Amino acid sequence: MYLEKWDESRLDELVDLWNKELGEKFPMRKELFRQNSFQDPNISYSASSIAVDLKGNIIGFLSAKHWQDKSSPVQLDRETGWIQAILVASSYRNRGIGSQMLQKAEEKLQEKGIKRLFFGRDPWHYFPGIPADYSETERWACSKGYTFLGEDIDLKGDFNKEEPILLPSADGTTVEILQEEEQDELLAFLQRCFPGRWKYEAEQYFKKGGSGREYVVLKKKGHIIGFCRINDPDSPFIAQNVYWAPLFEKSLGGIGPLGIDSEERKKGYGRLIVEAGEAVLRQRGMEHIVIDWTGLSSFYEKLGYTPWKTYRKYEKILN
Repeated sequence: MYLEKWDESRLDELVDLWNKELGEKFPMRKELFRQNSFQDPNISYSASSIAVDLKGNIIGFLSAKHWQDKSSPVQLDRETGWIQAILVASSYRNRGIGSQMLQKAEEKLQEKGIKRLFFGRDPWHYFPGIPADYSETERWACSKGYTFLGEDIDLKGDFNKEEPILLPSADGTTVEILQEEEQDELLAFLQRCFPGRWKYEAEQYFKKGGSGREYVVLKKKGHIIGFCRINDPDSPFIAQNVYWAPLFEKSLGGIGPLGIDSEERKKGYGRLIVEAGEAVLRQRGMEHIVIDWTGLSSFYEKLGYTPWKTYRKYEKILN
């Protein structure tokens, strides 16, 4: 066995290995893997690697990231790194292959000044942690010095086409789909209320051709006081809450992230903006909706959503 450089020409084989090992629960599409693991400017080519056997067949891989996107005014923590994905073919496990790839990733990231490393949670991530389905991976991570910090979940809702679709409202507010000319207003709102990752994701959305149809906004006196990101099969790229759409027989939509101006909270607007996003997705024909990466399960369960997938957050402080 030896390690090769991270190389998009190996895309088909990487996706084949993923689907052979993980596809039943997390079916991978080539366009998603290309988008998240090659087109993201934060991929660390020096820390990522492909494990191959003596015949050149892929038997494992590790993709790693650290913040490198200089095109955005948003700058995330430059001392944080991410192991986006690590996978070894079942028939080659317990031979130290994963350990070798992880050691290389940690060393290369440390050379870049990384002091804090997570499994998942990266920009253009697949998972917000280690999926709880893979307890053996959790034990292995613990043996490598990673510490458990808590859980996040995905929830899902299923809807009947015959059920009435009602767009919610509240006195003094309006719910609207963002118009293309309102891009700067949304970004200014996010900069003021939710600077950081959500602002960065919105910038990337517009750079990739987004027109505004994926943002439901709540307005008061003509100004944005809240937002809800929604995704469907016609969105300009594959967003996180519809990654696993192949698991559903009918159309899947996604909700999140979402937020309300801190000065307008505790007025029921959070529930309103979720229900508004849900109504728009259902108007577009979505019969399933996923809300991803949240610790607020009780809030969404009151709206009829049920827990679907659980992820466990692991962190390591590099010496």
